[in-house]
Amino acid sequence: MSEFVMYEPEFRRIEEELKRLFQQANAKLVFLVDKNGQLIASAGDTHDIDTTALASLTAGNIAATGGIAKLLGQKEFSILFHEGEKDNIHISLIADKVILVVVFDQRSSLGLVRLRVKRSAESLTRVFRQMEDKTRVAREEKVEPSPFAEITDEDIDQLFR
Repeated sequence: MSEFVMYEPEFRRIEEELKRLFQQANAKLVFLVDKNGQLIASAGDTHDIDTTALASLTAGNIAATGGIAKLLGQKEFSILFHEGEKDNIHISLIADKVILVVVFDQRSSLGLVRLRVKRSAESLTRVFRQMEDKTRVAREEKVEPSPFAEITDEDIDQLFR
């Protein structure tokens, strides 16, 4: 996976797409995670959910399923579906970079979710390709990174102690 930098305009487009998917799929929750398990963005009610754990477990699920795929001679499985008593989870890889997760219940259907995810996946793939291109151009032009790029979460925590 090539590295990319997420700029504010692309982040806004991602958030807008997740909100649109949330509404159109009649989902309970939609979120986007990188393959390392870091939550990128979400739409829906996340108050009762440990999103950090859910993001990490989702990435682990993709990694484990990738191992199964390799054992079966597949590159990977790009879509996963888990059906529960109350809630269902649709998981899909986007642009081979991030994981899109849709949590839904009986108010929606797998068919509707799959249709809406397909459309959102195309839109999100375009956004990630553009970010990749922007990052590549910036590296080629040797643009100096933002002075804020080096600030870590630890630095911020120390500042407010």
